[in-house]
Amino acid sequence: MQNYLTADNLTVGYRGKPILSDISMNIRRGSIVTLIGPNGAGKSTILKSIIRELSPLGGSVFLDGTALEDYSDPDFAKKTAVVMTGRPDPELMTCFDVAAAGRYPYTGRFGILSKEDKKKVMDALEMVRCESLADVLFQNTSDGQKQRILLARAICQEPELLVLDEPTSFLDIRHKLELLDILKKLVHERNVAVLMSLHELDLAERISDYVLCAENGTIGRTGTPQEVFEGDYIAKLYGIEHGSYLTSLGFPELPRTDGAPRFFVIGGMGSGIPVYHALNRAGIPFAAGVIHENDMEYQTARVLAAEVIREAAFEPVGEQAFLRAKKVLESCEAVFCPLNVFGTMNKKNRELLRIGTELGKLRQIHLDKSDSGDILNDK
Repeated sequence: MQNYLTADNLTVGYRGKPILSDISMNIRRGSIVTLIGPNGAGKSTILKSIIRELSPLGGSVFLDGTALEDYSDPDFAKKTAVVMTGRPDPELMTCFDVAAAGRYPYTGRFGILSKEDKKKVMDALEMVRCESLADVLFQNTSDGQKQRILLARAICQEPELLVLDEPTSFLDIRHKLELLDILKKLVHERNVAVLMSLHELDLAERISDYVLCAENGTIGRTGTPQEVFEGDYIAKLYGIEHGSYLTSLGFPELPRTDGAPRFFVIGGMGSGIPVYHALNRAGIPFAAGVIHENDMEYQTARVLAAEVIREAAFEPVGEQAFLRAKKVLESCEAVFCPLNVFGTMNKKNRELLRIGTELGKLRQIHLDKSDSGDILNDK
């Protein structure tokens, strides 16, 4: 499959001042390519240069084998549709009117919609699940509805390349997922090439075929989500110093509470994660164990717990890990055990539960912060 959009040695910026340089990218139809990077890294500047809102300061960009500057405006509009962060606020225009603006590259100078044009507008509104809003004034719709109407306008252009700048900004989680689902359908059903920027790294990791990272005045790491969201790279890319980014889970974590562990959490299989978060929010250092390194909650425990007693993946909890956990448990004020399933691999954790119970340290998990700052609750 040939590349549809190609940028080579591109330099972009404002008023002759470069912001990013030495940019290369190749985007094929039927794929989603996402730009990520910290605020101010130049993601929007790249997109504005691709859509001809800004003139590149150097290098070349080809769209379907033709240089960008060689396209007439109508021909470029038939190839490329754009949804940027700035929203129009037209008065007395219905959602149908706004979406229908995407047909103007095809309607001629008078902008008269044919019967076929009107059908394509309604088809686009239906695709973004807004057909019921056709006669509603655009200014009277919600942010999520506005964003979908603007996407319908872009769909009406029948583009081969769709460029979006932070399309999920200001949307709630439902509308974020709906919008990304629509993009996925455009890619698979209409073979559209999508180039967009995203702040939500978890969504970028899930929706993208390819990821470009804007950093230090150029494009840094590039590759599949598996290649980019690896190790500590994301934390370095965003300069995270307070807290961490859990690449394996796709979300950030607050810094851990320092100090010797006061509580011991017997977790596993994800059961301990809400307890870890509650203790950390309350400013209480804690220990966690024994947790296998392949357990879904190990990464969370690793960054939040004052101490984690771990066992190798796919190995039964051994005597060494058990004795270390027992020693730490005995030094703590209280024990929480959100885990309620014990099997062959973690049967030693059942023994830790027995020890905590016999010592009178086991507490029920009612994580209410009291006036004293503790979250122990003996209910």
